[in-house]
Amino acid sequence: MSESTEKKLNATGLFCPEPVFRTKIEIERMQVGQILTVLADDPAAEDDISRWVNRNGHELVNMSKDGNVITFQIKKVK
Repeated sequence: MSESTEKKLNATGLFCPEPVFRTKIEIERMQVGQILTVLADDPAAEDDISRWVNRNGHELVNMSKDGNVITFQIKKVK
């Protein structure tokens, strides 16, 4: 994927509501079709970010865990 279609947000070390808040800001800056990769280690982020994505009509392309770090790939849909 080219740099122009994928953005990264490192929200590790941040706690609720910061990871969701920063995800929202980053998604708002992006173009439809771009993918945002978010790294978070707040245990609440798994539910919080997943719910935020669904509630706002975006697409959770992938979510994976590596130790206590959760990686989300969110596609901006609208």
